[in-house]
Amino acid sequence: MADILSGLESMGLGDLSSIDLFHDKTNKAENKKAPEKKEEKKVLEEKDLLYDRTVRCICCDNTFKEKTIRMGKARMVFQDMDLRPRYDDIDSLKYNITACPVCGYAALTKEFPILSYGQAKMIKEKISINFTGLKCESDTYSYDDAIARSKLALVNTVVKRGKVSERAYICLTLGWLTRGKAESISKDTPNRALFVKQLAEEENEYLKKAAEGFGEALQKESFPICGLDEYTFFYLIGALNYETGNYKDALRYVEKILINRALSDRIKDKARRIKEAIAQINASEL
Repeated sequence: MADILSGLESMGLGDLSSIDLFHDKTNKAENKKAPEKKEEKKVLEEKDLLYDRTVRCICCDNTFKEKTIRMGKARMVFQDMDLRPRYDDIDSLKYNITACPVCGYAALTKEFPILSYGQAKMIKEKISINFTGLKCESDTYSYDDAIARSKLALVNTVVKRGKVSERAYICLTLGWLTRGKAESISKDTPNRALFVKQLAEEENEYLKKAAEGFGEALQKESFPICGLDEYTFFYLIGALNYETGNYKDALRYVEKILINRALSDRIKDKARRIKEAIAQINASEL
């Protein structure tokens, strides 16, 4: 074998002159695979779930960029008692208002393209003439940004004489955003308890207005209202009345659900929890 490979010495490979041509000897130490590095799961930031969508304002014809959640990127994990959606890595409620930074026209995103000539005229005369603009230089909307945008949408809805249910839903959104803001306050913030208490009072007022508006919408609008069927809507009003301490009306709405044999156990169980909670409160007051 040395003859076959003779001459390797001149190339500095003399150690290989006796190598076996056909029977490989595996050197376990040499061939041992290095441990594979586990790919670290990327921690998603809120900005990673967003992109800038181009929007044309139907009121003033201005074109602007709007922060929007990427399709399929946000995953809802559960709902609060009053149906507030909870998502992983982001609070979607901060991005459900579309607002023109030039003329001040703002609305729930799904309602933004729906505006009559008369409504646009009212907005220009009552809002645009005094509007000083919207500023957001961050990659995301803060809770304060979202609350300001929702208030702008609410006043627009009133000025354009939009549906009562639309006004009530924006009040509900403001309540949810205020709750989210309170939850986001760091535990080491000075006077945190005072801030949380103030925000809880603000949330309560928004939820009261939402319950009032939804109750009025029942008298004026047909289902679906805000995309909800009749009994889901009853449940929502019942939950809002419960959360704001109006137990009499809360019971009135949840009873509508509990006496209907055709409804699913899921919504009945949710309504039953409200009824049981009210019963416990009443018992503790006796």
